[in-house]
Order: sequence, then C-alpha cells, then structure tokens
Amino acid sequence: MLSNIGIPGLILILVIALIIFGPSKLPEIGRAFGNTLKEFKKATNELVNGDNGQESSTKEKNNVVELEKSESKTGS
Repeated sequence: MLSNIGIPGLILILVIALIIFGPSKLPEIGRAFGNTLKEFKKATNELVNGDNGQESSTKEKNNVVELEKSESKTGS
C-alpha cells in the first residue's frame, strides 16, 4: 500500500498535515506516533518470544544464584 505513494504523494500528505495541525503541533504528533510505534513493537516482540523481560531476568538471577551455591559446595 505505501509503496504506491511516491515522493509527490508524501509531499502532499506532509503539506496537508501541516495545514491541519500547524507547525507547532506537528513535532508533538510525530513524537507521540513514534512512542506508540515503539510500545507496539515491544509488545509484539514479547508476544512472539513468549516471555516477559522481568521473568527472564528473574530466571537468569536464579540460575546465577544456583550456580554460585553449587560452586561453593564443591569447593571450586
């Protein structure tokens, strides 16, 4: 869908957005859109990977603690 827009179409869309929202609101809208896209990508990655970042870091910490305990028991 976006591959058919081209440079003249993008310029037209930017001019219309500039007329509708004005030059002061355009950066705020772009920033909000970027943050929304970042959050959506993060949530999608979490769903695809099937784990939550906090859960994986907790599992890693537990593995490190267990490894340290086993090393102290063996005396190495």
